[in-house]
Amino acid sequence: MAHTRFGIATAQQQVSYRDVLRVWREADTIPQIEHAWLFDHLMPIAGDPNGPTYEGWTLLSALAAQTERLRLGLLVTSNRFRPPAMLAKIAATVDVVSGGRLEFGIGAGSRPGHPVARREYEAHGLPFHDSAYAVGSLAEACTVIRRLWTEAQPFDFDGSYLHLTGAFCNPKPVQRPHPPVLIGGRSTATLRVVAEHADLWNMPGGDIDDAVRRGALLDRCCAEIGRDPASITRSIVLPVSYDHPGSTRDAIAAATGAGFQHIVLGLPAPYPEKAARWVADELIDQPA
Repeated sequence: MAHTRFGIATAQQQVSYRDVLRVWREADTIPQIEHAWLFDHLMPIAGDPNGPTYEGWTLLSALAAQTERLRLGLLVTSNRFRPPAMLAKIAATVDVVSGGRLEFGIGAGSRPGHPVARREYEAHGLPFHDSAYAVGSLAEACTVIRRLWTEAQPFDFDGSYLHLTGAFCNPKPVQRPHPPVLIGGRSTATLRVVAEHADLWNMPGGDIDDAVRRGALLDRCCAEIGRDPASITRSIVLPVSYDHPGSTRDAIAAATGAGFQHIVLGLPAPYPEKAARWVADELIDQPA
């Protein structure tokens, strides 16, 4: 049985920097918690629509400098927000700052039918292409980012979505050959990109039955290109209930029983005192 890696997610909306830093610093001292995640939204998707939301990569870099052990990343970066070559540079910088602890999460971006998430594109002057464009450009982004992290000389790239001349990234990430690539999503088109490019696949949301079906679809996508499905670690986000930890423990048992070895426990705000210790004691160390 593969080792189950537990982590936490602190969506940086309706909270302060100090709130998030407190939880991450505490989690950094607790060995049962191996990874920690932010989200990638520019405006709140829950609570006060005009409340605070911190930009993900700049906050991640600050937290990387304030921690020593945790693996860290964004669940998941919207490929719609930043040009991929720029994103490769940002991610390489965070990997250097963290001493090689980045797990690079990326996805196609918010669904067109999600109006609360959709507004952040219009508010920031960002284009919002259809889903086919988003997934196609994601595949090219993964190719370009990996090349920028690994190739020793500048290169040109002329794709259907990306066009680069003299592309180069220096410094490279600390991790060799590159940070692990986690791709989040559940659509068939995205799972094909996962099969080709990902080291980890993250299922957003805690519907275990749907996660199992999507995992089987990922297996088929891997078979189509001759990749061993077992080479992709299965990850899932599970919401945490402070008031009913038993329900969260049941969800953890169901997810691990279904083959998910990378469990991300989503902490709702406000975060209680000693929230990370509570996660370890009540959710990770306690049997379901």
